[in-house]
Formats: sequence, C-alpha cells, structure tokens
Amino acid sequence: MDVLTVLNLGDIAQAFSKMGMFPVFDLAYYIVSILYLKYEPSVEVSRRSPVASWLCAMLYCFGSYILADIMLGSCPVDYFQHNSHILLASAVYLIFYCPLNLFYKCVSFLPIKLVLVALKEVVRTRKIAAGVHHAHHAYHHGFFIMVIVGYVKSGVALMSNFEQLLRGVWRPETNEILNMSVVMTARHSHGSPFALIESWICHLLFGSPLAGGEEDHHHPPPAGAPSSPLKTKEDLSEGARKRKVKKAE
Repeated sequence: MDVLTVLNLGDIAQAFSKMGMFPVFDLAYYIVSILYLKYEPSVEVSRRSPVASWLCAMLYCFGSYILADIMLGSCPVDYFQHNSHILLASAVYLIFYCPLNLFYKCVSFLPIKLVLVALKEVVRTRKIAAGVHHAHHAYHHGFFIMVIVGYVKSGVALMSNFEQLLRGVWRPETNEILNMSVVMTARHSHGSPFALIESWICHLLFGSPLAGGEEDHHHPPPAGAPSSPLKTKEDLSEGARKRKVKKAE
C-alpha cells in the first residue's frame, strides 16, 4: 500500500483521463484508420473518383459517430461541425497522393506503426466510454443500449459494407454482424490455448463440430491418392499404341 500511495496511481489515471485527444491521439487514429483503407483495393478509386475515396476515408474516421447518432436519434452529420477534425483527417487522406508513397512507407514501418496503433487504442477506449455516457444520458436504465452504443463507437466495422458500396464493391460475406472479427479470430486461431475448450463448449451448447474435425478437414490428401481424374502419361501412351495397332490391322 505504501508503494501505491507513493506512486499516486489514482492521480495519474485521473490526469490521463482528462488529457486532450486532439491533435496527437486523433492524428494517430486518423493515420491508422486511413492506413487500413489503403490496404483495401481503393487506390484505383482514389485516382478515378477522389470524392468517393474521400468519403470512404471520412467513413473510416467518423463512421462510428455517424452510426451512434443514428441509433440515438441525433443528426448523423453532427460530428462534421468540428472543422479542425475534418481538416486533419483530410490532410491525412493525402496519403493516397504522396509522391513515391513516402508517407505510407514511413507510417507502415513497424516500430512507428506500433506507436500509432497504441495511440489509436487510447482514442478507441475514450470513444467507447463516450458512447456509454451518451447512451446513459438518453436512456438512464437502458443497460443493453449502453453496451450496444459502446460497441458501435468502438470502430467502423459495422459501416464497412456501406463504405464498400461507395467504392463500387459489394462483399456481403464481410458483414460484421455475420462474421464478427474478434469472434472469428478466436475461432480460427489454431495457436489459441483455449481452442479445445471453446470447441467443446460450442459442441455441447450449439452442436457445432469439434476442433478435431476441422483439423482433419484441413489435412492434405494422402500422397498415394490420385490428385485428379486425368489420365497419366503412361495411360495416354498406351492408348496411342493401341490405336496404332488397330490402324495397322
């Protein structure tokens, strides 16, 4: 207790919670968000239709605010009144047009990217807390609404299909409701120490196949089994020899 008293961890946490996110933390959040957009096949869209590409970038940065406002009955474009945030995100959007991809190469460098992702997670945590507080202000006893709005504020994954439509792409299999990223990552993570326990629980509760069945499904076929029904070279040469014999007869 004496060590905790000397360190004043409570005061440090309180001071950290009051720290402003703009511009350093928000800048990291916008850089990582638009970096994820650049991983998508959107570079051609940025050349062909800069307006659509800019809208996609804004959805990646502010899509969670828009969806949360829609759910709580607020104006969905209310966040766009913050001109400084829009200008900062638009400046980061110029990553698509940087000569020789220099800015992209710098922020993609692993040590720098780790720092940016850490700062982004701070912003994401603050957004979840703000979403819960916003929902609590509108629905004092709506605990499920608070959880849902906090989840919506955590990221832009729920807006991904709409963002794909802006890029002229339609991939319904990437729907976050059907394939939740965290759940799917845990489900298909072969290195997870809890994979066997999870498979047994899912098997008992939902009747899903065990992990062993999935592993058997992923095993390659035996080496001795024929890989295809096509004829081998020996069979083809034997058939050609028989045809020559028949012609000679």
